[in-house]
Amino acid sequence: MLVSTAMPNIHSAVKRVRADKKLRLRNLEFKSGLKTLTKQFLAALKPDQANEAKELYQSLVKRLDQGVTKSILHKNTASRKKSRFALRLAKVQS
Repeated sequence: MLVSTAMPNIHSAVKRVRADKKLRLRNLEFKSGLKTLTKQFLAALKPDQANEAKELYQSLVKRLDQGVTKSILHKNTASRKKSRFALRLAKVQS
């Protein structure tokens, strides 16, 4: 089954489609990297890897904050994730 997408007639709308495609790809790349970093952090949540988990947590928090400043993530989403990751890290360190 073919799915046709309508091409806009107005020049500014054509330009918007191109810009949205670039932004979508940038957002996908960022979110993919964030998921990878999250998986690495969760895998490192073992008592013998507490130092590595702490370093990964710091880089994860940095990436979440970058996502907020680039308007890829909502600030409350990033805050919630940081809080939950911090709780999991605290359990491992104690």
